[in-house]
Amino acid sequence: MGLFDRQESGNLEKAKPLAARMRPRSLDEFAGQSHFLGEGKLLRRILAADRIGSLIFYGSPGTGKTSLAELIARQSNRRFEALNAASAGIKEVRAALDRARDELATGGKQTILFIDELHHFSKVQQDVLLPDVESGVVALIGATTSNPFFSLVSALISRSQIFEFQPLTPEEIQTLMQRALQDEKRGLARYNVTVEPEAIDFLIEVCDGDARRSLNALEIGVLSLHGSERVFDLEVAQESIQKKAIQYDQDGDAHYDSASALIKSMRGSDPDAALYWLARMIEAGEDPRFLACRIVIAASEDVGNADPTALTLAMSVFNAIEKIGMPEGRILLAQAVTYIATAPKSNASYIAIDEALEDVRNKSLLPVPIHLKDSHYSGASQLGHGEGYQYAHAAEEGWVDQDYLGVEKEYYRPVERGYEVTIRKRLEVFKQRRKKTGTDEDIRS
Repeated sequence: MGLFDRQESGNLEKAKPLAARMRPRSLDEFAGQSHFLGEGKLLRRILAADRIGSLIFYGSPGTGKTSLAELIARQSNRRFEALNAASAGIKEVRAALDRARDELATGGKQTILFIDELHHFSKVQQDVLLPDVESGVVALIGATTSNPFFSLVSALISRSQIFEFQPLTPEEIQTLMQRALQDEKRGLARYNVTVEPEAIDFLIEVCDGDARRSLNALEIGVLSLHGSERVFDLEVAQESIQKKAIQYDQDGDAHYDSASALIKSMRGSDPDAALYWLARMIEAGEDPRFLACRIVIAASEDVGNADPTALTLAMSVFNAIEKIGMPEGRILLAQAVTYIATAPKSNASYIAIDEALEDVRNKSLLPVPIHLKDSHYSGASQLGHGEGYQYAHAAEEGWVDQDYLGVEKEYYRPVERGYEVTIRKRLEVFKQRRKKTGTDEDIRS
């Protein structure tokens, strides 16, 4: 490297933000992901054996996907080439594969082809990678923030090891920030700044396990300080970072996982947890109609007849959201969520219809008993349709002992909670009356 090359390289290095400058130089410096990178874990064993194949790194921003890819290339002594799927097309992909093939054919190193934001590639672009991944011309490392099982073609998934990156823990984020504050060359030690613990704690809290965001906020705060006494305190930390962005993809994991957590919290009778997940989805910009729809389903699926008012309330909220909108709609949604979370629970109706559907789909269909058949059209009486039918309202108690199915079945089994206690008692009364009149014996005979 000549003098001017070194000068240009140095200038480019200075221009990098702190998070880029502080990328780990070895696996020992790498923070997080011990569930697959710790001693004896799968990826660590793969690296130790130098058997790197196609790897998919999946996780939220700032969890170390790019850093680990670069470390793997450095440790394995392979050629490293990087593309960003948001800007690269098939032409760039083919060119990178051609270079990798030429390098290998002339006795050079195997190439690690790192593709960031891999989920942006179309099916055709992903298919272009398959032959060279299959033949070992390149070891593909793809990074994505979207669930690969949703965003990548199955052929690429089947050829890859998938590693899910978790947000860094508060302790790991703190370690990275302390390392940056103590590093003279790459970090911030040369600025001689006093950093108060409350400021660090604030950045850890607001960055949600995103190392890049925490380091860049730390750098902004330090560089904004002037004067002889430089103190990075809580106020400076708060001014160094904008309102935190909720990591939320409305077509991906965050959407489905948050919705699942909301539903399960309501089902589990935890109004506080349900409110948190509701708030998280609202803040991320979730469609309030989707939220109202899920609440309506929960009112029937999880509360059911234990408290029929839950469905009435949920439907009222669903209809009102269309007319009122947000932000006032948050109050309606919160009312419905807390009501359902604290209501008595029963999924008896849900179980009952699924059992009935199972019988309809997989067993012989039952004929409609002749006394239940429609008797209003011309000629029905000649066929005997409706003959013997007893009109329940004609009885003093609005109930008659009558067979409505032709066989004995019990799908609906009310639970001992809420209003279904009353329903259960009523059904027991009906059963006792049938036994007295011998209807059950008549059915069996």
